[in-house]
Amino acid sequence: MKKLLSVIIFASIAVTSGAQVKYYDAAEFPLYGKASDAMENRYARLPDSLEHISRPPLWTLGRNSAGLAVRFSSDSPVIAARWTNLYNNRMNHMTDTGVKGLDLYVMDGDEWRFVNSARPSFGHESEAVIISNMEPLEREYMLYLPLYDGLVSLEIGIDSLSHISPPNINSPGRERPVVFYGTSLLQGACASRAGMAFTNIISRRLDREAINLGFSGNAFLDYEIAHLMATVDAGCYVLDFVPNTSVELIRTNALEFYRILRDARPGIPIIFIEDPIFPHSRYDKAIAHEINSKNAAIKEFYEGLIADGQRDIYYIPSDNMIGHDAEATIDAIHFTDVGMLRYVDLVCPVIESVLEYR
Repeated sequence: MKKLLSVIIFASIAVTSGAQVKYYDAAEFPLYGKASDAMENRYARLPDSLEHISRPPLWTLGRNSAGLAVRFSSDSPVIAARWTNLYNNRMNHMTDTGVKGLDLYVMDGDEWRFVNSARPSFGHESEAVIISNMEPLEREYMLYLPLYDGLVSLEIGIDSLSHISPPNINSPGRERPVVFYGTSLLQGACASRAGMAFTNIISRRLDREAINLGFSGNAFLDYEIAHLMATVDAGCYVLDFVPNTSVELIRTNALEFYRILRDARPGIPIIFIEDPIFPHSRYDKAIAHEINSKNAAIKEFYEGLIADGQRDIYYIPSDNMIGHDAEATIDAIHFTDVGMLRYVDLVCPVIESVLEYR
């Protein structure tokens, strides 16, 4: 009975540096990074209406919470989290903190700064003190959600004598978010932690909300994703689907995907991005041929749009995307944090210039 009572007490409060932690449902606070709210699971990315329309792998990946973040303000000297993962996924080339952990950032001056990660347990349910022993000052926080798992529930813990509230400032700005569509790289593979996914980095650099529609191994130009993107009054659309496609798929599906966006949102800039030059393509000639063929196909498609008089479209080649030292990937394909930063350094200035132009 004593043991059972101890477990119950520990489940209801956490004690750190003499402070009792009280938990609040994260549903009380704004959630950033969603293209739609038409879903029963708050932490999913695809609306329920697509469950029987989208291909099963695409739908399952849409339950991952990549790119989503909870915003709140608190004066608590301790911040904790308690969460239940949907799938309890594990991967052999990506950290658990990136796959199913949480990542806390704080507004420090006029920029978002990393605080610490909430490490997940080995089961579905996790609880972690993220930071403690802080001065009890009012601060703005952003809690990034798992990249390669979903959430059933999420609670934010603070000192029981402190308060927590919705954010006091509008950051990142929510008007006209940047909407990204792409592959596992865009979803966040293989960032060491959620805040290092390149869509999240770009959002912080631009101080603008980003919507991550990255679907690992499944960016096949599915038209329902274009329709979903078109519901968002975006600052721009970033299309980074080439790594998952083929030359044939680009030639058969890219135009209709583009037309869905353009017809619904005339004048909103659309950015196309080439396939990265993966380091093993230096030696694997089949991979080199595949990359070159797909990049030639997407460039031909883009130039065809220009010749047809299409405007507000932009193109980013990948020659210098991840550097030339072969040190930017975990498995010759998926980005390390170094690869994520190099990608951002290439792509972010283009997005920024497009947004300024608007």
